[in-house]
Amino acid sequence: MSHDPILPDDLARAVVSPKTYADQSYMDATFARIRADYPLAKTQMDDFAPFWFVSKHADILEISRQNELFLSGELPTTLTTKTVDAKVRKQTGGSPHLIRTLVQMDAPDHPKYRMMTQAWFMPQNLRKLEDQIRKIARMYVDRMADMGGQCDFLNDIALYFPLRVIMEILGVPEVDEPRMLKLTQELFGAQDPEMNRSGGELQDEQKALADIQAVLMDFFMYFNQITEARRANPTEDVATVIANAKLDGEPIGAFEAVSYYTIVATAGHDTTSSSTAAGMYGLIANPEQFALVKKDPSLIAGLVDESIRWATPVRHFMRSATADYQLRGQTIRKGDWLMLSYPSGNRDEEVFDDPYAFRIDRSPNKHLAFGYGAHLCLGQHLAKLEMRIFWEELLARLKSVEFAGEPKLSEANFVGGLKNLPIRYVMD
Repeated sequence: MSHDPILPDDLARAVVSPKTYADQSYMDATFARIRADYPLAKTQMDDFAPFWFVSKHADILEISRQNELFLSGELPTTLTTKTVDAKVRKQTGGSPHLIRTLVQMDAPDHPKYRMMTQAWFMPQNLRKLEDQIRKIARMYVDRMADMGGQCDFLNDIALYFPLRVIMEILGVPEVDEPRMLKLTQELFGAQDPEMNRSGGELQDEQKALADIQAVLMDFFMYFNQITEARRANPTEDVATVIANAKLDGEPIGAFEAVSYYTIVATAGHDTTSSSTAAGMYGLIANPEQFALVKKDPSLIAGLVDESIRWATPVRHFMRSATADYQLRGQTIRKGDWLMLSYPSGNRDEEVFDDPYAFRIDRSPNKHLAFGYGAHLCLGQHLAKLEMRIFWEELLARLKSVEFAGEPKLSEANFVGGLKNLPIRYVMD
């Protein structure tokens, strides 16, 4: 007989529903209630395998720092229904993963694959890219200035700036950027009726899975061509590093190479776009913060971190326990599945003073948006650098800004954020 605390059905349904994440106030209220009344509790739903919902900042840290005890690759790394999990395993010959990126790996493979590109994304290497990134940032600030004082900041500016940066680093030709953007939105927006490949409400899980597989196949076909090209003619880009990478003296497999490209190409811009848009939203909703950073540009670093905390574009990752473990007075059992809720952790009242306020001078800002431990986001320094440069260029010219319509969030329980941000503004 299990004495595990059980998350009530209405709350369990809320944390898995993509619609929850499209309603910020409902999401915040739901997670606040869970943190207060069920800080570590198990779900029991017919369509999902049971999992622990981890809502507290301290617990997410404790799990994330123990990568041998809590694995990423044994069970699905993102929330998956029983039906979809069974179908994926049938198609892959037993693996719960349609793709094998750093996200789905554990030691010994994870550190080896991470090392292949890690040097590329370290601050000392990224410094060499500052001028290039600033040039791209200016181009998009100029574009914004040319738009006549009104635009959809997300879809006209924030989506394209980091996309251009990561595609240049990766070595994808500019002509292919719209294709990469479309595929990324279809992959991360698979649950949103306005963003998925089918273009409507997905009532059928099998159809949703088929859509994701079709998107991944398009990525795979595209990046296979890049691999062949970079093996024949190496250049100075990240694609060359991946194409010619070796694991234990042997070239990495095509599946792993293409998976690597896909995670760099998608996560490398989508989350930065979301965080940049969230920063603009925060400045408009809190004019006093806009006035502060206009007056003192040294606050831009704080604006970047607070935007990332505020957005928390990656909503969750799953982990599985390799042994029994005591956490918050409960016994996590060997084989148990856990959902780490980053938006909840990033609003935890025990860690963040006034957690629902957008404060660019928040210090310290120990947000979890990049994860923690061995799986700490490889691209975190690049994301912060891009955002800092963009705001330096934009704020020097932006005199005033306001909403020009109702912003909307995407329906997505894995990776999500604003899907539009209509604004009116005056620029020099």
